[in-house]
Amino acid sequence: MKRRLAHIVAAAVCLVLATPAAPALASAAGAPPATEAAGAAEAAGSDGLGDQSDRTAAGQRQRALAALTGAGAVSAIAEIRDRGGVWRGASGVADLATGAPVRGDGRFRAGSVTKVFVATTVLQLVGEHRIGLDDSVEKHLPGLIPGGANITVRQLLNHTSGLWDPTNESGGIFPELFDPAVFRAWVADGGLQRTVTARELVAASAAHAPNFPPGSEWQYSNTNYALLGLLIEKTTGRGYGQEITRRVLRPLGMTDSLFPGTASTIPGRHAHGYWTIVDETAPVRKTYVDVTEHNPSWAGAAGELISTTADLVRFERALINGQLLPQWLMREMTSMVPTEPGAHQLDYGLGLARYQLSCGPVLGHNGGIFGFDTQLWGTADRQVALSYTGRGDEKDEAAQVAAMRAFLETTFCGGR
Repeated sequence: MKRRLAHIVAAAVCLVLATPAAPALASAAGAPPATEAAGAAEAAGSDGLGDQSDRTAAGQRQRALAALTGAGAVSAIAEIRDRGGVWRGASGVADLATGAPVRGDGRFRAGSVTKVFVATTVLQLVGEHRIGLDDSVEKHLPGLIPGGANITVRQLLNHTSGLWDPTNESGGIFPELFDPAVFRAWVADGGLQRTVTARELVAASAAHAPNFPPGSEWQYSNTNYALLGLLIEKTTGRGYGQEITRRVLRPLGMTDSLFPGTASTIPGRHAHGYWTIVDETAPVRKTYVDVTEHNPSWAGAAGELISTTADLVRFERALINGQLLPQWLMREMTSMVPTEPGAHQLDYGLGLARYQLSCGPVLGHNGGIFGFDTQLWGTADRQVALSYTGRGDEKDEAAQVAAMRAFLETTFCGGR
C-alpha cells in the first residue's frame, strides 16, 4: 500500500519527488480549515534584498512558497542561502486550533534528512580507517542479519542491500493506517507512543525474505539506516545521536537540532503536523488529527532528527563545500546509482541524492514522517531547506507535491 508507506515513514526521496506523495499529515476532528496567513519573508546578508533583481527573486520565492498552502498545506517555511545573503519565508498557520501564523524559525521533524547526517558520520569513520565501505555487515555486526556476510556498508548507504523494510511495506510495524477505523483504533491503543528499537526493526526485516540479492538492484529501505545507526554505536561506543552531535551538530553550531529518542514532544516553537482521515462516505469527510506529539523511535537513525531551516541550510552548505568530508570521501558520497533503471531524474549516492531540475542537478535529501515533510537541496553556491505540514486526500497531496517541486524550480532555476 504505497500511498500509506511513502508518507508515514522517513520516506524515500524517490517516493516524494518522483511520485505523488501520500496523505499529508494533519488537528482534531472538526477543526476549522487553515487560512493562509500573510507570508513573512526576511533577508539578511551583505546584499540582502537591496536591488530590484533581489526584490523580484524574493517575491517569486514567497509566491512559490505560498502556493504550497494554497494547495492545502497547513504551513510552509523555507530558508535559502546564496551569495546574495539569506532569504526566509513563511506561509500558513502553525496550529489549526488557534490559527496562529507559522513562524519561520520554528523546529520541525526532518524525517529522512537524518540519513545524510548518519551517512556523513559513517564516512568520517571510513576516513579514520575504523570502517571500510566494502566491509561486510557481518564483520561489524555478527549474526544480526541473515546474509550479512554478503551485504556491504556501501550497500547499506546507497540502498542496494535488498533488505526488506518493515516501516515501508504492508505487513510491517504499522497496520493499514489509511483505513479510518484502523487508524482510529491504532491511535486509541497508543500506537503513536509505541517504542520500536533498531534491533526490533532489523529482526522484523530479517524475518522477511530480501527483495533481491545484494548489489543487484536499488530499493529504498529504512532497515539499511537502522543497521548503520547500530554500526556507529558498535564502532564508537556511543549512540548515533551522540556521535552525530559530537561530530557535526556542535562543530557547525546547530544548536536548534536534536535527536529526541523516545521523547514525543518537539521542544520550543514549532508548527503542528496532521494526519488526514478520509471517510469514504457521501459526502466524503476529511478529519485532521494532530500527530505532532509522537514517539519517533521507529524512525531512529533513518529519520528521527528535529531541526530548523537555518540549521539544515548550515549543514548542507558545510557538506557540499567540503567542510565535513575530504574530497575523496565526497567523491564516494556522490557516486550515484539510478533509482529507476535507465533514468537519471533522481540518482542516489551514499546517503545523498542527486535530483535533476530544469537548470541542472542539485544534491540533498528529503524527509517525510508523521505530520511533516522536509526538502534539503543545494549546490555549491545556493542551498535551500523547506518544511511543510501537508494535509488532505490523494488529490490534495499531489497538488502539494507539485507546488513543492515548483518551489525548488523557482529557488534554483528562477531569479538567478
